[in-house]
Amino acid sequence: MAWSQDEERVLAQIEHHLGDEDPRLAARLESFNERVQRQENGRRRREAKEERRKSGRRGPQRSTIIIAISWLLITVLLVTLLVMILRNPAALPI
Repeated sequence: MAWSQDEERVLAQIEHHLGDEDPRLAARLESFNERVQRQENGRRRREAKEERRKSGRRGPQRSTIIIAISWLLITVLLVTLLVMILRNPAALPI
């Protein structure tokens, strides 16, 4: 439910006066709000991850990508070495 502009203004005033009157309580409430926000964000991420899993659309794992890139680099290095050996006449046996 969205707050009206008047309600938001009144809440901001209350928050400002609370911070002036009892800074310790205001700090505790701010800490609590941050914790709730982190939990809410974590729950949203888990729900999104679960939804992706249910839909069957899942990208490759990070480890799979790293292994594929490693094999590609090894292949490129081996091909480069073979090309260097075959182009150098001194390396060929007589």
